[in-house]
Amino acid sequence: MTANPMSTTAALNRDLLLERASALMPVLMERAAGTEELRRVPEETVKEILDAGLHLIGVPSRYGGLDIDYGVSHEVGVELARGCASTSWCYSLWVAHSWLVGYWPQQAQEEVFGSGPDCLCSSSLSPGRSTCTPTEGGYRLSGRWEFSSGCDSASWIMLGVTGIGTRNWVLVPRGDYQIVDTWYVSGLKGSGSKDIAVEDIFIPAHRVVEVSTAGDSDLSGWELHGQDRYRVPVPVMLGWDLVAPMIGLARGMIDEFVEKLSGTSGPGRTADSAAIHLRLSQACAEVDAAQALMEGDVAETLRKGREGEPFTTLERARFRRDKAFCTQLGLQAVNRLFDLSGGHALFDSEPMQRFHRDAQAVAHRDGLIMDLGGQQFGRVLLGLEPDGSI
Repeated sequence: MTANPMSTTAALNRDLLLERASALMPVLMERAAGTEELRRVPEETVKEILDAGLHLIGVPSRYGGLDIDYGVSHEVGVELARGCASTSWCYSLWVAHSWLVGYWPQQAQEEVFGSGPDCLCSSSLSPGRSTCTPTEGGYRLSGRWEFSSGCDSASWIMLGVTGIGTRNWVLVPRGDYQIVDTWYVSGLKGSGSKDIAVEDIFIPAHRVVEVSTAGDSDLSGWELHGQDRYRVPVPVMLGWDLVAPMIGLARGMIDEFVEKLSGTSGPGRTADSAAIHLRLSQACAEVDAAQALMEGDVAETLRKGREGEPFTTLERARFRRDKAFCTQLGLQAVNRLFDLSGGHALFDSEPMQRFHRDAQAVAHRDGLIMDLGGQQFGRVLLGLEPDGSI
């Protein structure tokens, strides 16, 4: 793929970004096995993503990002995952983290993007095994966190902490933490989702954000940037960045299934089999439905942000439910096709087995499991107060 790294942000629109993502997709497919062996996104891939400007969708416009519909990042994530789910997973998270930085105090934002918009952030947003204690001008932090996807390519990290407010995240520069290589897994092998260790570092107060109020009662991000995404509470939008790779890898599974069977004939697993026809039709419908639901919810969310409308408790619960439901639709589609793909699909050389393993890994995220992600909607619909985060 060729991309012009000198392209101005004004020239980058949705169609061009999706065109660049589509051009990169077959390259990612060719590198997918090597990405798994490396257990992280290759630097050449990271450079191509940056050169294409795909990451700029998440960067606040005042720091060189794009003043564009944030939902385009999910469309890009879907397209990249058709080639390599691990790369899409990291891309989607890097974009989401750039968006999230815009909720922090301005001083912290300038520290992150001070050298330009190409700074990437990773994260581990649960508190992990950590301690955070107040000190003059900020906090002292120690601990260990898991599952920091894309951390090898990042210059900053967001970490969940306790001991400050209701729900807080802190920003930590690369020199203040260590990456512990624990990522030996069966799915999303190339995401490099390693552990993070911190030992008694200082966190200045301006590098802390209260997640429970950001984009809700605290509209400082909106006042600074004027982009509709910053008039949306963080939990409402967060999570679609994880759903998009699932939808994309399910599309990749369909691509492979169709390519393998097109033109075959005869008894068994062939193109004239009624069982094949039915499963393929069901899988395609599931993936189409998942993408339509995701794009509809994101458009509704951004519209409400743009118009300054409040988000009801039921709406918040519905959006959380839909993130889990879309994930499960993608998982069903992948499983449906894999179960009828025969013994050849088990070989390491076949992309279908990788899509299958990656789908199981995505679906293991707590918020994307329907039993957990969908529970609050049922409670609220029955008139009960939510007993979990929405």
